[in-house]
Amino acid sequence: MLDIECFTYLNRALESALSPIVIFATNRGMCTIRGTEDIKSPHGIPVDLLDRLLIIRTIPYTIEEIGTIVGIRARTEGLEINQESCNYLAKIGSVTSLRYFL
Repeated sequence: MLDIECFTYLNRALESALSPIVIFATNRGMCTIRGTEDIKSPHGIPVDLLDRLLIIRTIPYTIEEIGTIVGIRARTEGLEINQESCNYLAKIGSVTSLRYFL
């Protein structure tokens, strides 16, 4: 629930020589940045700061998303995989973990 002044301070702090590590935890979607009236941004974080963040999801992937990850990994590794195998691995991944089925 930070406002625009806090984000301005954080931007300055992140550019200093002794830059801190900052962790945000949020469940806000597209919303207005506090302290402004009309600036909307994902998670209520200004876009210039949002560009510097690494976003880590903490909700489980869907079977379709897991299937997409399997396909990307197979292409990266130079493997040919049919759709049936991809779906099977996605089902395994949905009940175990991404690390296990990859």
